[in-house]
Amino acid sequence: MCLLNHTGLVSLAFAGSIGMTFVILACALPQYKVWWPFFVVLFYVLSPIPTMIARRHTDSAGGANSPCMESAIFLTMGLIVSSFALPIVLARASVIMTGACYLTLAGNVIVYLTIIGFFTIFDMDDSDYAMW
Repeated sequence: MCLLNHTGLVSLAFAGSIGMTFVILACALPQYKVWWPFFVVLFYVLSPIPTMIARRHTDSAGGANSPCMESAIFLTMGLIVSSFALPIVLARASVIMTGACYLTLAGNVIVYLTIIGFFTIFDMDDSDYAMW
């Protein structure tokens, strides 16, 4: 059981690095050479923050359907949609090429699935990481 948790954590780290590789490739390949897609990393950092704050607040208040948690989910979804919209708008405005847009969108999908997996693993009660 402990080996399964460590394997999951290593898999999440590998998946996160693959997602970030896609975003960096969207910026650094010779035919693109524009660093505008890298701004989605800001959304990766900001997106879990409202939910983490709301979880801390609702644990003491009780109930998963509190207005605080609903607001946090709304803010988180707004950040996630914005991270997908940014490369699309940049490609539509001809600031970046469509290939860079596709690489950034692929990186977004992988990174957000990694973030979901991270919270799933750390929310398990039988996990070694439950104390975090």
